[in-house]
Amino acid sequence: MIVYNTTFHIDKEILEDCLFFLKKEYIPQASLSGFLHTPCLRRVIQAEEGEGESYSVQFHVKNVDTLQYWLEQEGNLLHKKLIARFGSKVVGFTTLLDEIDWEK
Repeated sequence: MIVYNTTFHIDKEILEDCLFFLKKEYIPQASLSGFLHTPCLRRVIQAEEGEGESYSVQFHVKNVDTLQYWLEQEGNLLHKKLIARFGSKVVGFTTLLDEIDWEK
């Protein structure tokens, strides 16, 4: 199991609208396929206030091949929808995390 993490930096000007979009459209649409599970939305705690805030969106995915398939079939279109709506006022970067069972 891997964790697909995307951290979005959101301009203060669109923060409320973008968070609404993430909660009501982005995360539900990403979950519909059944390939992405257990969504989480977290605010990144920053030492200094800047021009915006950062939020992490995370999903569990079976493996990298499944994630690649989802990105090709649905994820890239969903990302384009986000960019079309908010433009350069929201930027993101993705990381893949390998979940380790620390109890073993």
